[in-house]
Amino acid sequence: MTNNNLSTWAYQAGYQDFYGRKFKVTPAVLVPRAETEQLIDEALLLAGRAYLPGMKPPKRALTENPLILDIGTGSGNIAITLKLEIPEAEIIGLDVSEKALKIAHENAKLLNAKVNFIHSNLLENYHKNEPDLIVANLPYVDKNWSWLDKEALNVEPEIALYAEDKGLALIKKLLMEIKTRNWHPKILLEMDPCQQKTLIDFAEDLGLKHQKTHGFIVSLKA
Repeated sequence: MTNNNLSTWAYQAGYQDFYGRKFKVTPAVLVPRAETEQLIDEALLLAGRAYLPGMKPPKRALTENPLILDIGTGSGNIAITLKLEIPEAEIIGLDVSEKALKIAHENAKLLNAKVNFIHSNLLENYHKNEPDLIVANLPYVDKNWSWLDKEALNVEPEIALYAEDKGLALIKKLLMEIKTRNWHPKILLEMDPCQQKTLIDFAEDLGLKHQKTHGFIVSLKA
C-alpha cells in the first residue's frame, strides 16, 4: 500500500493502527507510520523494557518514574503509547495545532491513557520540571527532495510534514531550546536516514552527545 493509499484509507476509515492499538485520525493530524514505532522501541529500552518476545530486558536508563515530553504530539499516538507501555511515567504531549490536540485528547480518552497535553510551539509554553526524556517526531520532510512524491502526501496537513533548512529547521530549534534551558535529558528524534549525519554533527556542535542510531531514530544525550 502506498503512503497515498494508506493516508486516504486511514482518513476514510477514521483510524490507523499503531503499536497494536487503533488511533483516531482526521486530516488535522499526520497518519502514524510504521517507522515511528521504532521510537517507541527505543524509549522502552531506556525504560528497561524488552519490546520483542524472548528479548532480555536491558538495564534501565531512566528514573523509576520518568517525566517524558512528546514534542509535536499530533494524534497523540506516541505519548499515549508510551503511557500505556510505561504506566509509571508521567507523559506530556505538546503541539502547536489546537486541532491536533483535540484529536489527541479524544485518543487518550478512547484508550484510557492519562496523558497531559499542552498547546505549545515546541517548548514555548512548557514551564514545568526538567524532563528525563524528550521524544519528537517533528516535521522533517524537505520539499526539495528529488524523490519526494508530493501527490502521495497531499491529503495530510503540511504543518505536520514539511520544514525548512533541508527539513531540519524545527528539530534544530528544539535542540537549541533544550540547550538554552540547560536541561540534560535523553532525546529520541525521528528523521529520514539521509538527514541523520547532518543532524548529529549539528547536535555535537551544540555539545550534545550522539548515543545511537536505529533506523529512523537518532538518540542523543544533552
